[in-house]
Amino acid sequence: MAELKKGVDPNFKYDVAAQPGGEQIKVCYSCGTCTAACPVTDVDPRYSPRKIIRQVLLGLREEVLSSELLWYCETCYTCSAYCPQNVKFGDVMRALREMAVAEGYFKPEFLERMRKVDHLAHAVRLDLVRAALEAKDQPEVSLEAALPEITKKLKETTV
Repeated sequence: MAELKKGVDPNFKYDVAAQPGGEQIKVCYSCGTCTAACPVTDVDPRYSPRKIIRQVLLGLREEVLSSELLWYCETCYTCSAYCPQNVKFGDVMRALREMAVAEGYFKPEFLERMRKVDHLAHAVRLDLVRAALEAKDQPEVSLEAALPEITKKLKETTV
């Protein structure tokens, strides 16, 4: 019988697949279209949905669940739109985050704080879209018109 590499949990992928949102993880064949489509990778090249899924499939439980990169996903589902295997990576990330909290890698309060961050990020994006729509026929007006509302939201929100 082959000896398992230290730190490898062969049941990790099954545990993730048993979580709501993690069901499709095992059908990924690491083609990389998720990473190519991901807007977060444009901002931080360390972040790779493909790598995270690969780590799950390889059983690297502690490495995945303790990683700060777990929280970088914006759950925008751009990756899922391109996935040939219909893996909903945003759902997988939610499952992994819940597991990370349940297994003590992050506190429940941190998960709640990240939910507030997500809500704030969506609100700020909506304000920017509204400002762009209001100024769509006025090229001299910039998105900076939305800054007062965004600044107000940031001050009102505690994360």
